Amino acid sequence: MKFNTKTIHGGQSPDKAYGSVMPPIYQTSTYAQSTPGGHKGYEYSRTHNPTRHALEHAFASIENGTHGLAFGSGLAAIDAVIKLLKPGDEVISTNDLYGGTYRLFTSIFEKFQIKFHFIGMNKASDIKSYINANTKLIWVETPTNPMLNIIDIKAVSAVAKKHNILLAVDNTFATPYLQQPLDLGADIVMHSATKYLGGHSDLVMGALVVKDIDLANKLYFIQNASGAVCGPQDSFLALRGIKTLHVRMQRHCENGRAVAEFLAQHPNVETVYWPGFETHPNHNIAKQQMNDFGGMLSFTTKGNRYEAAIKTVERLKVFTLAESLGGVESLAGHPASMTHASIPKEEREKTGVIDSLIRLSVGIEDSYDLIQDLTQALST
Repeated sequence: MKFNTKTIHGGQSPDKAYGSVMPPIYQTSTYAQSTPGGHKGYEYSRTHNPTRHALEHAFASIENGTHGLAFGSGLAAIDAVIKLLKPGDEVISTNDLYGGTYRLFTSIFEKFQIKFHFIGMNKASDIKSYINANTKLIWVETPTNPMLNIIDIKAVSAVAKKHNILLAVDNTFATPYLQQPLDLGADIVMHSATKYLGGHSDLVMGALVVKDIDLANKLYFIQNASGAVCGPQDSFLALRGIKTLHVRMQRHCENGRAVAEFLAQHPNVETVYWPGFETHPNHNIAKQQMNDFGGMLSFTTKGNRYEAAIKTVERLKVFTLAESLGGVESLAGHPASMTHASIPKEEREKTGVIDSLIRLSVGIEDSYDLIQDLTQALST
């Protein structure tokens, strides 16, 4: 089954009760039993819910996995992955990553004696010097948030497999429409399904997808024991969002390209970060492992001044100044004071997240209107 068909039919079948094409919203916490332990596969909705179960099948299908798990947020999904580890274990992580991930790693799990190394991964070979007997996980974002760096998943996978280390890839920016990490050698794929998978800025959710049954069972146990699951209403909304993922991503990519090329020529823009440019450091890797370059990009204003960046985002009218990304509407953010504020300033700036950086999530509006909005916002 091709991807565009999977988004609509993958892992799905009509509801058994009445043939409903869309899975019903099973808004229930518990299920009747004919005798103790005698049930129809569902006992309690923290453990299993038919609507969430349908969504988890859809997650697995579009990522070419065998097992999907849905969580109450992307951070809850990441939390479950780190709970696979024990005190004394070490994690090698991308240094340019979402601020909430950094906060979870450093402020929560470092207390439990898990050590994190934050490094640049533009070259997979740079990872090797950080590997030791305690290294149990490599955590990758690609494209990274917000600098749009590209990491070679296949090359990192080769390093991980050689040393028997798990590889997890945050695929939120790319989505499975553009990139499928399991096919490139990853063990775990993670999504903030709040973003492109839901696609309409109306839910908060996380997802994990794996191929290995033993790994899946460990994660299912953590999901149930920790209880950070999503509800049936949000599961239904995410299922609906996935059905249009392919057509939305086509427009996100088209508009992303138009906006990136416009900004690259603008006299008041210093630098544009977008993997579709041939000048991007890992453009060739992006071409190999992605089907297009997505709708996310970042740029700095001329002179790299904080005040200019703030005034620019405040003047936007079609772009909405807001947290998050991946919705049908275009969003703008100032990472240093918003999504990445939890990362210390000196650490942020080492990776390029300076005070003049603006991140755009380019939506599916008409590109003419988006460019006109940026024109007026950058005019002074």
